Amino acid sequence: MNILLIGSGGREHALAWALSRSPLLTRLLCAPGNGGIAEFATCLPLDLDDHSAVIELCRSEAIDFVVIGPEGPLVAGLGDALGAAGLKYFGPTKAAAQLEGSKGFTKDLCREFGMPTGAYGRFTNKAAARAYLAEQTGRVVVKADGLAAGKGVVVPETRAEAEAAIDACFDGAFGAAGAEVVIEAFLEGEEASFFALSDGTHVLPLATAQDHKRVGDGDTGPNTGGMGAYSPAPIMTPAMVERTMAEIVKPTIAAMAKRGTPFKGVLYAGVMIGPQGPRLVEYNARFGDPETQALLMRLKSDLLPALLAAADGTLDRMELAWSDEVALTVVMAANGYPGAYSKGSEIRGLAAAAEASDVQIFHAGTALSDGKIIATGGRVLNVSALGANVRAAQARAYAAVDRIDWPDGFCRRDIGWRAVEREQSNATHVPGTAAPFLH
Repeated sequence: MNILLIGSGGREHALAWALSRSPLLTRLLCAPGNGGIAEFATCLPLDLDDHSAVIELCRSEAIDFVVIGPEGPLVAGLGDALGAAGLKYFGPTKAAAQLEGSKGFTKDLCREFGMPTGAYGRFTNKAAARAYLAEQTGRVVVKADGLAAGKGVVVPETRAEAEAAIDACFDGAFGAAGAEVVIEAFLEGEEASFFALSDGTHVLPLATAQDHKRVGDGDTGPNTGGMGAYSPAPIMTPAMVERTMAEIVKPTIAAMAKRGTPFKGVLYAGVMIGPQGPRLVEYNARFGDPETQALLMRLKSDLLPALLAAADGTLDRMELAWSDEVALTVVMAANGYPGAYSKGSEIRGLAAAAEASDVQIFHAGTALSDGKIIATGGRVLNVSALGANVRAAQARAYAAVDRIDWPDGFCRRDIGWRAVEREQSNATHVPGTAAPFLH
């Protein structure tokens, strides 16, 4: 099959890496791709907002299947345009992608069909939002309703910070994404990521992960698109996975079908695990980033047939095998991220860093220029490793990080800390020994 992969980030590099190993693959193209994806696919410059150009490329290159990676094209209706042109694709329609494109839409869906989530209000003007805030007695989370590249969520510590977040949204800090604001109750517990494929009717659970949204060690500082992740998430026990499927994911797929907007693609549920069980924080309508990098390191099965089954409505015939090992991904970002950062610095030492066994380096924001890898984004590299447990995967990933020569970048040094603490507390202590932990 000739496959076109849409996107240019670390998620797409991981997808390209997985798809390249499929015996079903004839050619892999990626638009626009990046410096790392070029190892596995022919990268082509393409304006993803120009749906007719994407369709023309598919026809000229005899594309059999399009895999849409990022949320932007999905929410903009690229899938609808491909489908109308008679092209097979992986991902939800524009209507179904509202599960990510509008946080208020998802909250309303949960309220209508009974999926557990936090109390909320949605507002289109500052005065009403501030009035609602004044009525709240507990902590809240302030969210821009639309897509904001992972930066439209503020977890304020004080009432003044909450008011400032509301003002920022309505004053244009997040562009059109902040034209509507959702204020929701702060959910206590531990957050995890749960992924499942859907063909509109059937649901195939994938695997669990846990990511780190805050920029600084100890989960401090502003939210980002994600500074690291690991899979599986220990908090997501088999019983908790069953509850998440039964109480959140399956009812959502049924609700979308009932509304006449069936969801096909991958559903990424951010769930908060607390004393009451799982509650939905929010949905993404695509593979997570950087969780996908960790997930696909553990996938033993061929990914391509599963994506095709989601598009064809045959997921009930599909099974996937997963490694029992832990995968951990460390994001290396440009200095200054998630604020202003510079581009164009050279990254050295990647080949040496990837020499270690069970290590993969996925490019998130790079370009290949005159044989050199150049940083072009905020989140630039995803250093991923497998290990027998979280501590082993963590140690292997950071050993690879330390072999990369990039003075203009940084990373958190504590990815996986919750799971490491669990492993330490569960381990039998031997006097005079200490489990390794990277701070």
